[in-house]
Amino acid sequence: MERNMDKIYTIEHARMLDREDPLASYRAEFVIKDSSIVYLDGNSLGRLPEKTASYMESAIRKQWGERLIRSWNEGWYKQSARLGKKIAQILGAHPEEVIISDSTSVNLYKLAYGALKAKEGRADIISDDMNFPSDLYIMQGLVRQFGGQHALRLLKSPDGISSDLTELVRMVNHNTALVSLSHVAYKSSYLYDMERVTELAHMHDALILWDLSHSVGVVPVSLNRANVDLAVGCTYKYLNGGPGSPAFLYVKKELQERMENPIQGWFGEQNPFDFNLHYRESEGIRKFLTGTPPVISISGLEPALDMILKAGIGSIRQKSVAQGDYLLSLVQECLPGQGFRIGSPEFFEKRGSHISLKHAEGYRICKALIDPEIGRCVVIPDFREPNNIRLGISPLYTSYEDIFSAMEKLKLIIEEKLYEHYPGTRDQVT
Repeated sequence: MERNMDKIYTIEHARMLDREDPLASYRAEFVIKDSSIVYLDGNSLGRLPEKTASYMESAIRKQWGERLIRSWNEGWYKQSARLGKKIAQILGAHPEEVIISDSTSVNLYKLAYGALKAKEGRADIISDDMNFPSDLYIMQGLVRQFGGQHALRLLKSPDGISSDLTELVRMVNHNTALVSLSHVAYKSSYLYDMERVTELAHMHDALILWDLSHSVGVVPVSLNRANVDLAVGCTYKYLNGGPGSPAFLYVKKELQERMENPIQGWFGEQNPFDFNLHYRESEGIRKFLTGTPPVISISGLEPALDMILKAGIGSIRQKSVAQGDYLLSLVQECLPGQGFRIGSPEFFEKRGSHISLKHAEGYRICKALIDPEIGRCVVIPDFREPNNIRLGISPLYTSYEDIFSAMEKLKLIIEEKLYEHYPGTRDQVT
């Protein structure tokens, strides 16, 4: 039995798993120039799809270079809504409920503002202390902007990994205007039960706003089935849209006319090219647009969206779970007694697609993982304060061999204390 177990923790076994992987062929659809680089940071910035460059080159050379201003009537004007419909398929939403617009933070501001206006007279905004700081900054700013009429109340995690839903039940009440949470927590990868939390908010007639940035494209989401009111998300992680690619927003159809967009701009006007001096908001989801869309950046989204739709979010999730469990088994087998703690939920039902490992020397370990002078590969994870090494699994291009190689290098670094060769001073971007 022990010999059979030993075979599991070998590179040959990892390669066998890759051969049996039904999604393995998608790896070739991404730009991977150097096979010695193990990229485990797709939860921050997804890899470049092979087809993206040609899509963007067409947008630049043909649509802009040749067609010039005529391209607005040849696709640019409807591009935000057209690709929003593809994202809607991934999110389990109606086509007319999702549109690409601005950044995640700007979209969060728009929808949170609209929610507070729609629930005027209610004071509380509920979030948690695991939420992405930018989301909390937006809410803090809204509290000031509304003259202190609201209070931001944070659900405290009992362990820095998960949330206590019993405490959330106690916090949400008749005074709650908005519950705003990340579907998957950015540090720990904790996955909220979307349907349960949404139902809780609605029991008290509060609105729910989900940030899907760490779940869209890798965790099945059904906004309509869960009866979600509002959602936002970025496109540069598992949607592989590229650095700074524009975000998306979702507003339930029944809410669209009730919700107010606080940043009124010409693309949210009924007919921008009337150049009317008095704003008349568009009907439906277009009312949440503001300024001119970044058409070149939006053009880069389509190849990855098409891949995700073709592969199927169910299959992507199935591989994500299998690879997450495989990674955790390697940690338990190869790194016992080395100062590591699992910083993510143990059970996949409560976990997104990245694994967080906690270690007192987490930052210096990350620096050693990236160093090409150590081991036979470069491993690119990321670090989140104070001690989290995040290992992102992107099933369309992450291989089992990638995961094995990363754990092999991590074991070498720990056993020989190679991290001690690096300073603890932080880079500007971690």
